[in-house]
Amino acid sequence: MTALPPAFLVTGASTGIGRAVTVRLLAAGWTGFATVRRIEDAPPGATALLADVTDPASLDAARETVERALAGRRLAALVINAGIALPGPLLHQPLDEIRETFDVNVIGAVATMQAFVPLMLPVGDGPARIVAISSVSGRIAAPLVGAYAASKHALEALCDSLRRELMLHGIDVAIVEPGPIATPIWDKGLAFGGSRYAATPYRDAVAAMTAHFAGSVAHALPATRVADVVLEALTARRPRSRYVVTARPLMDFWLPRLLPDRLLDRLIAGRLALTRKRG
Repeated sequence: MTALPPAFLVTGASTGIGRAVTVRLLAAGWTGFATVRRIEDAPPGATALLADVTDPASLDAARETVERALAGRRLAALVINAGIALPGPLLHQPLDEIRETFDVNVIGAVATMQAFVPLMLPVGDGPARIVAISSVSGRIAAPLVGAYAASKHALEALCDSLRRELMLHGIDVAIVEPGPIATPIWDKGLAFGGSRYAATPYRDAVAAMTAHFAGSVAHALPATRVADVVLEALTARRPRSRYVVTARPLMDFWLPRLLPDRLLDRLIAGRLALTRKRG
C-alpha cells in the first residue's frame, strides 16, 4: 500500500511568506491546507480554509474541515505564520492598534496551537513539527516598532515553552526569524504613519524609519528563501530550535545582539533622528 504524503497547514497563506511556504511544501509533495481571507487567494493545490486567527468560531470550523479531510491521519506540520505589523512610536500609537497586534500575533498564535495541535497527536510515521514565523525583531527591539517587536518576543517565549511541553508527545517546535523579506506586511502601516505622527516629536524619526524600510528593499530576500528554511526545519533529522533568515546576518542580527546596549542605542538614535536636540 502506497503511503500517503504528509499533511501540513499554514496560517496566513494569502500572500508573502505564508503563500511561499505553502507553494514550497506542495512542490515537495506534501498535502496542504491554507488559511486565507478569500477562497481565491489560496495557492493552487492547497485546500483553502476561510479562517481568522482572532475568530474562535472560524478556527473551529477550519479544524473540523481538516479533521474530516485527514480521516484519521495525523497532521504532520503546522506553520504559524499569520501576523500583522503596524509601526509607530509607543507614546503616540493608538492602543487599539497595539491590542490588535497582540491579538493577531500572540493570542492568535495560541488559538492556532490549541485548534490544530490535537490533530498532530495521533501516532504516525515520521516527525510531527510546528514552525512559527517570528522575526529578527523577536530578539532585537528596534524603536518605532515596539508593539510588533514585543509581540514577536512573546511569540518566541510561547514557542520555547510549547517546545518543552510537547516533548511529552514527541512534537518538535522551531522558530524562523526572518530579517528584511520582500513582502507587503509593512505597507499598511507605512502608508499612513508619516501623516499620523507629523504633529508629534517623532515626525523626523518616522520619516527616517520610512526611508530605512524603503532602502532595505535593496537587500530584502524573496519569501521563497524563508520557505526553503521552513522545509528544512520540517524535514531535518535534528532541526535547530531557531533559524535566522537574512541577507546580512552580521548587520541585521548578530552585531546588534553582540554590541553593548548603550552603544547600540546611540547608533540607532543617530540613524533614526532620535538624538535629543539641544538649544
